[in-house]
Amino acid sequence: MESKSEMLNELKRMLNDVLVARNKGATYPRLLRAHGFIDGYMKAMIEGGMVSRSELLALVAEERSLVHGAAVAEVEPSDSEAAA
Repeated sequence: MESKSEMLNELKRMLNDVLVARNKGATYPRLLRAHGFIDGYMKAMIEGGMVSRSELLALVAEERSLVHGAAVAEVEPSDSEAAA
């Protein structure tokens, strides 16, 4: 059986792969299969008592921010918005 750290590293790799594939315009069936595989992997880790849901949420948020950047950004109003 793989250790928790090995399984979390594998999950990070899978998440990164699917997020990058989405950015590159991968086909819907490919993304759907990848998401299903990741969901099953995470479910097995939770049911096996290896991780909590909050640990997985933090891991997914971290990988998302690595690929897509921060979830929130400050936006400066444009000149047209300032005049309105």
